[in-house]
Amino acid sequence: MRTIEIGGSKQKEKVPFIKHNTWQKIKNDRLLYVIIIPVIIWYIMFCYVPMGGLVLAFKQFRYDMGLWNSPWIGLENFRLMFEDRDFWIAFKNTLIFSGGKMLFHFPVPIIIAILLNEIKNPKLKKFYQTVFTFPHFISWVVLAGVLTNMFASNGIVNQMLGAMGMDTIAPLVSTTSFRPFIWISNIWKELGWDSIIYLAAFASIDPGLYEAASIDGANRWQKMLHVSWPGIRSTVAIMFILAIGQIMTNGANFDQIFNLYSSPVYSVADTIDTYVFRKSFVTGGNFGYTTALGLFKSIIGVVLLTTANKVVTKYGEQGLF
Repeated sequence: MRTIEIGGSKQKEKVPFIKHNTWQKIKNDRLLYVIIIPVIIWYIMFCYVPMGGLVLAFKQFRYDMGLWNSPWIGLENFRLMFEDRDFWIAFKNTLIFSGGKMLFHFPVPIIIAILLNEIKNPKLKKFYQTVFTFPHFISWVVLAGVLTNMFASNGIVNQMLGAMGMDTIAPLVSTTSFRPFIWISNIWKELGWDSIIYLAAFASIDPGLYEAASIDGANRWQKMLHVSWPGIRSTVAIMFILAIGQIMTNGANFDQIFNLYSSPVYSVADTIDTYVFRKSFVTGGNFGYTTALGLFKSIIGVVLLTTANKVVTKYGEQGLF
């Protein structure tokens, strides 16, 4: 029903209800649904089906009985986890690595993207972008070998320092230098790749805004502050939410740390992921216990992601949900 005014008097008119045919919509967009079917199948097979294995966190796994027939033990694995001193060391190291990455690494791609956006020569811009992005495509297995040969106790760097009569360094086996070495090497490897999404955000900014700012007498710094930054602020907010949600996983890069750490630096380098790997495949621990570790880490990730999303939306930015 709607109210209309005829000759100074208001009358109600019935508006016919248009029923949307869902199946007709699906039929019209059937090609789009066909395209997305492989993606849905991939997520079901590799993301949702493996979730069934989480029941192992509440069981005492026995090889002769299998996953589903192993006896239930309730929260016993979680009790063992909270009483495990090595777990809390790994938990603390994970937070330190992730916090350092958020503090030192997260702003660098944004700064690099802003600086690249200010380069007016297209060829020079592509050259710098290629130089910054290339290290991303080097595997951590290969790169760890290169860094070990360079910074080991008898590596190239120490040989050069020794030849010049200077003190040698050994960041890969030093409890005070290992963490900064991890942060610096990660920044060098990933800054170019992580800046691509911000460069894409810059490409969506209307060039007319820069022209209008120039007409108003804005200098380059003022354009960056009042045009460039507002243009990518929503993208930065989304990336911030994702980075917070990955603090317990990608914040402490397993591939990087696993290929660079050694027993002398376990106390400052052992993270939850490396600890789970070692308990599962080196010392041969209980798979139910290591599954409990992974579930605990995932729960914290969900809480952090939800909290970061609420904080970002509270300050006026668009969140993930």
